[in-house]
Amino acid sequence: MLNFDETRFLGIQSGAVALAGDIDQFVGESLRQGITNIHIVGTGGVAILLQPAVQLLRRLSTFPVFSDSVSETMAAGSANLNAGSLVFLVSLSGTTKESVAFLDFAKARGAKVATLVGHADTPLGRGADRAFVNFAADDTSSESFYIQSLLIALSVLGHRGELGALGSFASLVDGMQALPRSLLAIKQAIEPKAADFAQIIAGSDWHIFVGAGNVWPQAYYYAMCILEEMQWIRTRPVHASDFFHGTLELVEKGVSVILFKGEDDCRALADRVERFVPKVEGDLTVLDTADYPTPDLSPTLRALLAPALLATLLERISAHLEKLRNHPLTTRRYYRRVEY
Repeated sequence: MLNFDETRFLGIQSGAVALAGDIDQFVGESLRQGITNIHIVGTGGVAILLQPAVQLLRRLSTFPVFSDSVSETMAAGSANLNAGSLVFLVSLSGTTKESVAFLDFAKARGAKVATLVGHADTPLGRGADRAFVNFAADDTSSESFYIQSLLIALSVLGHRGELGALGSFASLVDGMQALPRSLLAIKQAIEPKAADFAQIIAGSDWHIFVGAGNVWPQAYYYAMCILEEMQWIRTRPVHASDFFHGTLELVEKGVSVILFKGEDDCRALADRVERFVPKVEGDLTVLDTADYPTPDLSPTLRALLAPALLATLLERISAHLEKLRNHPLTTRRYYRRVEY
C-alpha cells in the first residue's frame, strides 16, 4: 500500500484497544466516588472525533454528558462543570493551547480530569489526574481516538447497567480484539480503488459532504480537517437531515456530493440523500462501510465502529490524494505557523 507502515498501524490500534481495562477501572472508580456528570471534550478536529461516543451515551444513558467547546466554556462558563464532574480531555500532541488552558480551568472548578494523549511528557500528560497514553500520528489518530472514546462510553453504560442489547462490556471488548486486523483488511480492500476516489476529490473545486448518525462526525471531520486544513479544498459539510432544508438548492449538474454511509439506525437518512442527488444530476459519490465486510467483527461492533471503519478507508484515499495533487498532508500556511 502507498506510504503505509503496517506494523506501526497495527501497533497503534492494538494499543488503543488495550486501554480498555484501565479505562473501565477508572470509570468505575469515578462513578463509585459519586461523580454527577461527564464532559468528553477536546479542541478542533479531535473534538469532532469524540462525538460518536457522546451521541451513544446521550441515546442510551440518563447520566448527564457534555461536549461543549472548551473555548466557549472558558469564555462563557458552565454550571455543569464543577466538583462533581469527570472530564475526559483529548489531545494527540498533549500540547494544544486551548486544551492546556482548559485543563487548568476545569481543575480550578474542582473537576477530576483524565486525558487521552499520544505523549506522556506533555502538559496534558503531566497535569491530568489520570493520563491514558497511546502514541499515534495524524494518519492513525482518528481510529485510535474513535476506539478510546467508544471504550469510555461503553464503560459508563456497562457500570450503569445501560448497555442493553449491546451485550456486556467484557464481550464487546473481547470482540474488539479483532479490530486492528479488520481495519488493516479494509485498507487492503480499498487500496485498488483509492486513487479513483482521490481523483474525484481532486477533480472539483468544492464538495458537499453528507452523513448521518455516528458517521456524520467523520463527514464533518474529513471535510474540515483533512480537505480544508491539509489540502486547501473548499467543502460544505451538512448533516443528512439538514440537507433537505437548504443545501439541496446548491445541487445541480456538476456539483460534487460525497455521501458517507454507516450501519446504525440513521442509515435511512443517508439513503434519502442518495436517492435525491442523481435526480437533479448532481455528481454523487458514496463511501459505504457496508461495502467492506469484516468477518471477525459482529454486526453490533461494526455499527458502533463505523466511524473508525470510514476513517481507515479515508486514510488510504488521502494518501493517494496528496500524491495526486503534489500537496503533502503536512503542508500548512497558518496552523501552528503564525500567531492567531
